[in-house]
Amino acid sequence: MKITDIREARVSIASDIANAYISFAKMDVSVLAIYTNVWVDGRQVVGYGFNSNGRYAQSGLLRERFLPRLRGADPQALLDDNGTNLDPFRAWDVLMANEKPGGHGERSVAVGIIDTAVWDIVAKAENKSLVQLLAERHGDGTADAKVSVYAAGGYYYPGKQVSALKDEMRDYLDLGCTCTKMKIGGAPLAEDLERVEAAIEVVGDASRLAVDANGRFELKTALAFAEGLAPYGVRWYEEAGDPLDYALQQQLGEHYAPPMATGENLFSHQDARNLLRYGGMRADRDILQMDPVLSYGLVEYLRMLNVLKQHGWSPRQCVPHGGHQFALNIASGLKLGGNESYPRVFAPFGGFADSTPIERGYVAIPTMPGIGFEDKRELMKVFDKHLR
Repeated sequence: MKITDIREARVSIASDIANAYISFAKMDVSVLAIYTNVWVDGRQVVGYGFNSNGRYAQSGLLRERFLPRLRGADPQALLDDNGTNLDPFRAWDVLMANEKPGGHGERSVAVGIIDTAVWDIVAKAENKSLVQLLAERHGDGTADAKVSVYAAGGYYYPGKQVSALKDEMRDYLDLGCTCTKMKIGGAPLAEDLERVEAAIEVVGDASRLAVDANGRFELKTALAFAEGLAPYGVRWYEEAGDPLDYALQQQLGEHYAPPMATGENLFSHQDARNLLRYGGMRADRDILQMDPVLSYGLVEYLRMLNVLKQHGWSPRQCVPHGGHQFALNIASGLKLGGNESYPRVFAPFGGFADSTPIERGYVAIPTMPGIGFEDKRELMKVFDKHLR
């Protein structure tokens, strides 16, 4: 196998939504296609990748640093022992050559985009779904046939009233979701609790609603919201403080007994290890949300799972951020606890294959080779427009 071409582009996903910390008014993503000289069943093997929402397009890092390393590598240095397929771990080593440890910046996102496309190639070259490939190589040999997903939304829109939030939650239920998530922290506590009550009224039970502060709070405010939320029994209280403020997370856990969630802004196995060492996270109830694309890709995510195992955590406590098909494949093949979903925002990058709608809170896994991007018509239109 040989890489014959690499194409990258920046695509806008701008909208007027906001969470407690950022506006998405200028949000964009990088899309990537890696072409090979291999054909399977009459189709050229092409690997696709893009970064999860919340982190901007990585065109500069991709074009100036990481893609030149991939293009300039000895082709044999990228291959597996048989010399017939790419080796994701060797490709990762090529990308990270001469990179100092720590201080991840946005390089973890750029590498994660490439890593996604590499895994897409590896699975397609073996004519297997990524789910099957992961179950065989890194799992127990079997995969989950369907994955639990929740609908992430409840953003702050200009002029959006509580009635509009309730309509949004009803829409998610109509789409087949049974659990949803909404934003908090962008309004005063009393106003946000009113929004929480409205959402619970629609979804039917607080255990079916998670809330997400997107790292907005200092300790005093995090504890005040914890006290306000505690009587409801929401599914989880997510990312109350800065993602690297492990002391805040630890102190929050001392005062808030229900489940907490964090991790989407931790980008390495060392970060995850520090969270478990110092963040007071509880393996019997809390949720870890590291995003494979944002954190150097699946190669590094596998290292994260190994760290969790060493600390007594089950992969079932992992519910990746991102709401995309790459994480969905990982959740199925490695038997995680579920996956985020964006049924209405960040289209066409959010959501899953056209052939597998959400049904009773679960998504079935397509069997087509690779990640399955080809079974998402609107996404493939974007790839075709910008990368062909």
